[in-house]
Formats: sequence, structure tokens, C-alpha cells
Amino acid sequence: MSRPAVEFWYEFASTYSWLSVMRIEPLAEVAGVQVEWKPFLLGPVFMALGWNDSPFNIYPPKGRYMWRDLERLAARYGQPFRKPSGFPRDSLLAARVALVGVAEGWVAPFSRAVMSANFAEDRDIGQAGVIAEILSRQGLDADAVIGRALSDDNKQALRRQTEHATELGLFGAPSFRVGEELFWGNDRLEDALDWARGLQPL
Repeated sequence: MSRPAVEFWYEFASTYSWLSVMRIEPLAEVAGVQVEWKPFLLGPVFMALGWNDSPFNIYPPKGRYMWRDLERLAARYGQPFRKPSGFPRDSLLAARVALVGVAEGWVAPFSRAVMSANFAEDRDIGQAGVIAEILSRQGLDADAVIGRALSDDNKQALRRQTEHATELGLFGAPSFRVGEELFWGNDRLEDALDWARGLQPL
């Protein structure tokens, strides 16, 4: 009998996606829920909503709150945190590589390493050298993986996945889907897992 599943839609430049990427696997394991990793790009989603930047940049008070909130949450979860010197960073290559990782079974450790590089080490994940180093540290052939990530088929697959996110009505990351039920935000991760395993409120 297959385990219940939650779709995990996340973006490598997204602050709250970082927290969920670092938390989701052990929580899902305890809950007996399978995680379906769905890397996508928020930029096109925001453009469809009429935003040309992160709302945390567009609305400075919201941005100030978010950075302080991250400091608190990182301390709560025991995650090292360093505010990125650039935000949001270019996440296109990381997302393309992650899509290869979904197909090949190494997306979770890769995603955690990229998020740590961005939000704990303040490294520019938009640089191919940073992504290549992460892949190499995980025992993968970086040149070969990046080659597959940059293939036309994979580029189109990420474009379709991002378009599908918009079609599903996603408006931010992280987002979690259980069937047709949508949960948005790192603070809804546990709710999504509960819903997937049938612990639904009356």
C-alpha cells in the first residue's frame, strides 16, 4: 500500500522555502508521508500577479519583519543563518539541476545544500561554480549533471512546472498540496502533513 503524499512546491531564492527544505524530510518520515519535490520559479508567478520583484522588497516594512522573523525561526530550529548579501538570488540553474535530481533521486540533499549555501553561507547560488561544487561534494559528476540540466528538454520541463504552479493557483513558496488542498507557508508544513495522513479537522 502506497504512503500518502504531499507535493512540496519550493523556490531556492525563497526565504521561507529554505526553512521547509531543511525541515520536511524528518517530519514527513515520522508522519509516514511521501514528499513529492516540486522545484519551480517564483519570478513568473509574481509577474502574473503584477509584481516585478519579491514582495519583501516591494514592501520594506514586510521585508524588515521577514528578516527578523527568519532570525527567530532559524534559532528555534537550530539552523545557522546569515542574511544573503543579495536578495533574491538567481535560482534558475539551481531549479534546473533540482529537476534532474527529482528524476535521479538526489533532489533532497542537493536542495538542502543549495539552501544552506544561500541562507547560511551567503554564497551566490546563481553562479555555476557554486552549484558545481555542491554537486561534486555530493559525489556527483557536476559537468554531466549541469549538462543534463541545461538540455532543452529539461529547460522546457521547468518552464512547464512553473506554468503548472500558476495554473494551480500557487502565489508563493513554500506551498504544499494534498490532493486539491493547498497549504501555504513554512508554518503550514505540519498542517499539510497532518492532512495527508488523514488528521483533518471536523
